Amino acid sequence: MEIIWVVVILVGAVTLFVTDRMPVDQVALLVLGALLLSGVLTPAEALSGLSHPATVTVGAMLFLSAGLQKTGAVAVLGRWLVRWGRNRTLLLLGLMLGVGVASAFINNTATVAVFLPMVLSAAAARKVSASKLLIPLSYASQFGGVCTLIGTSTNLVVHGISQQAGLGGFELFEFAALGGVMFAVGTVYLWVVSPWLLPERRGAELTQNYQLGPYITEVRVTADSPLLGRTVLEARLGEEHDVTVLELIRRERKVWAPLHEPLREGDILLVRGRVNDLVALRNTAGLEIEPEFQLKDASLETGEVELVEALVAPHSRLAGATLRQLDFHGRYKVIVLAIQRRGQVIREKLAEVPLQYGDALLLMGPKAELARLRGDENFIVLQAHTEIPWQTRRAPLALGIVAAVVLLAALDVQPILVTALVGCGAMVLTGCLRMEDAYRTLDWRVLILLAGVLPLGLALEKCGAAQEVADAALQGLRDAGPVAILAVLYLLTGVLTECMSNNAAAALLAPVAISTAEALGVSAKPFLVAVTFAASTSFATPVGYQTNTMIYNAGGYRFADFLKVGVPLNLIFWALSVYLIPRIWPF
Repeated sequence: MEIIWVVVILVGAVTLFVTDRMPVDQVALLVLGALLLSGVLTPAEALSGLSHPATVTVGAMLFLSAGLQKTGAVAVLGRWLVRWGRNRTLLLLGLMLGVGVASAFINNTATVAVFLPMVLSAAAARKVSASKLLIPLSYASQFGGVCTLIGTSTNLVVHGISQQAGLGGFELFEFAALGGVMFAVGTVYLWVVSPWLLPERRGAELTQNYQLGPYITEVRVTADSPLLGRTVLEARLGEEHDVTVLELIRRERKVWAPLHEPLREGDILLVRGRVNDLVALRNTAGLEIEPEFQLKDASLETGEVELVEALVAPHSRLAGATLRQLDFHGRYKVIVLAIQRRGQVIREKLAEVPLQYGDALLLMGPKAELARLRGDENFIVLQAHTEIPWQTRRAPLALGIVAAVVLLAALDVQPILVTALVGCGAMVLTGCLRMEDAYRTLDWRVLILLAGVLPLGLALEKCGAAQEVADAALQGLRDAGPVAILAVLYLLTGVLTECMSNNAAAALLAPVAISTAEALGVSAKPFLVAVTFAASTSFATPVGYQTNTMIYNAGGYRFADFLKVGVPLNLIFWALSVYLIPRIWPF
């Protein structure tokens, strides 16, 4: 019965992860509750994920990454690389090398978040389509992440599970031999194929990219309009007609968000809404639609008002809430014109759409308000015309702290868990990072996910379900040998990672890898390395890895673009791993 319970919980968790019906952290909490109710694990065992060395180490590394990001240490590297890349070829090569090296020691999503606006600016300055650079940006962060133990949280998850099973963990640079080969091969691959396979799709006009033509127009207030003398707020246009008045134009004067301005004959209102609502507004409010109006970015931008695109950051506290619940306009003093999610543009009933990580928002608002938005950790503003005020004088100090953490762990002076925690304390004591900033920038979803799925892995081992799964998988493969089984395990992990969280895939399959090795009577380390690398490199879909989701909308990509570039790269990495893993980590 215990095995049946755990398998049911496992199948349910995988189904929820794959279908994306609810956020991964919510799924993790459901798993935790189910394990407690089933009685398979004791309360102490079920809650062990919270204090698991992998969870604590991941949290500490996220903390250190936040310090590097806040002080501008990563941004300094990014600016230098952008200046060095004087043409598309040099820019692409420098970008992949710089991001790859940074991601070997810094959280991948933090690295991409800092580089993304700079790459867009560099692409515009050199007249290169951003879609030629952003997939390489995401993939390079994954190349670097597999080179060290701390390069990505997935590596630390498998490391922790291996230690928990009594097999010992991995050294800080133990992955470097295989990771370095993959880094080199992946960089050459993208350098060669990206000009041919990556699209040149992104247009310069944001209003065109978001297909806003039918949704924004100008209307003129006529002499017999019942709105004369009334303000927009008094007329309740948003409630009765579901339209948003963006701007009022009166002769040469423009008034942004004119809620309290009494309307006069001849006033022109720039309004946003569905065609049916605009027609109804014209008929009932005595307004004339301007027939010659053609929507362009310049139509919405003035000396004081700007149009920008912003991503919902991976650690944003706004995810899951609607614009209405957030009182978005009241909080940020800007208007959301449209939302782009995984290639689909949402232009209707925006106030009721729950925000998701990676959503691109087209924002219109005063320049001063948008400048403040650039300093908000909930967003990554893509048109960064102004520099974010980094604490650059503390950047060398933050770099020194991280270098000391890595060096002391590499020399086996202390485990990485200890050096990382001490490094966190040093970040705070030296003023590189305030605790308030750390709480805001930490990706708590990752930590809650680990707290939920690591006990599930423990339950798989404890009740024997992992052994049952391993035995079932080995029935037709036992005679094929460990190399063939390693190849199948890598493929299985890779496929799961493309459909669900990479950390969840690693936490679920690492116990199976250990049980498989025990059944074969060979070392578990090659199988654990296969799980680690397969889960840490997700190229074929925009949802398999956070950095892919981050650049999806910004590059104007389609799902097929990731398949064309990513599937061959996944197969190359699979072949390299099957050939090299047994030679570096013998069975």
